[in-house]
Amino acid sequence: MAYLSGLAAEDAVARRYEAAGQPVIARRWRGRSGEVDLVARDGETVVFIEVKSAATHAIAAEYLTRAQYDRIARTVADFVDGEPAGQMTEVRIDLALVDQTGRVEVTENIWFD
Repeated sequence: MAYLSGLAAEDAVARRYEAAGQPVIARRWRGRSGEVDLVARDGETVVFIEVKSAATHAIAAEYLTRAQYDRIARTVADFVDGEPAGQMTEVRIDLALVDQTGRVEVTENIWFD
């Protein structure tokens, strides 16, 4: 059940990015360091999107840990190795939260201190 709920959340987030003119170019992309839920393009910027779902956006936000963020950052490095500009590629990491009603809330360019 959780797997299907996660897929539905990812689909909702992908639709939001597509509607905003940011095509999704990969789903559940796996590199040497881990997996990223969605990868999109925003002009020249490659956007890596971590999707979290729960009853509320606040609860979903609590699911992203520092360890997960660090894994995502390493996976970003794996992905951009295949881009023409390599490690000089403009990137952004977004957190997309989906609540039990399917509402999507996106925080762009997240960062852990």
